[in-house]
Amino acid sequence: MLIHPTLDKLKALRFTGMARALEEQMNMPQISDLTFEERLGLMIDREVTERENRRLNSRLKKARLRQQACIEDIDYRYPRGLDKSLMAQLATCTFISEHHNLIITGPTGCGKTYLSCALAQKACREGYSAQYIRLPRLLPELHIAKGDGRYGRLLASFAKTDLLVLDDWGLIPLNDEHRHDLLEITEDRYNLRSTVLVSQFPLENWHDLVGDPTLADAILDRLVHNAYKITLKGDSMRKRHLTQPQPLV
Repeated sequence: MLIHPTLDKLKALRFTGMARALEEQMNMPQISDLTFEERLGLMIDREVTERENRRLNSRLKKARLRQQACIEDIDYRYPRGLDKSLMAQLATCTFISEHHNLIITGPTGCGKTYLSCALAQKACREGYSAQYIRLPRLLPELHIAKGDGRYGRLLASFAKTDLLVLDDWGLIPLNDEHRHDLLEITEDRYNLRSTVLVSQFPLENWHDLVGDPTLADAILDRLVHNAYKITLKGDSMRKRHLTQPQPLV
């Protein structure tokens, strides 16, 4: 039997996983020991796996995570106030399906960004869409988008994202335009999607960081009251993992 026409048809139908599995089967000396149903099942399993991997890679690419972080690689050896049971609960991604938020605060270098990226990566693995962005970069981008006609599309994109990570919350002063932009984003996502907020400032200072009391109430009410909270402490993790430079010879 000529196998090449079948392979060409599978590839034309974009069943690339099945095509690869069929090619591999033809080179396996013991393949005749399997029934037709068993061989077909293996081919279908390969196709399903490859499609899932492609979808995962697409979600990770769109997420634009700052760090290549993974839940399984989180370091619990150092005392920094990280609750292992809470992390295990968050790792199930139930908080995303229930549209709850997460607030991560703590000093610089304690691993806030890593935790947020690890949870976003886990969300992608569980089939959710995610996106990471630093607030100091987001706010100017929204301003530019108003001028070139992308503003509505950007807001719609954020509104549809299952898990939105906003890093460096409070790092730059907010003006009236920033506050109204944040209100639009939080209103679109309230009780519909999940947001992770990452900041080196304690939560009790956030009201003053937003500035305008009325808008601060409106924005924080949509973010804080249904949020899990992680408060990290301790020395910088960067210092712990810093390696001394080798002397020049």
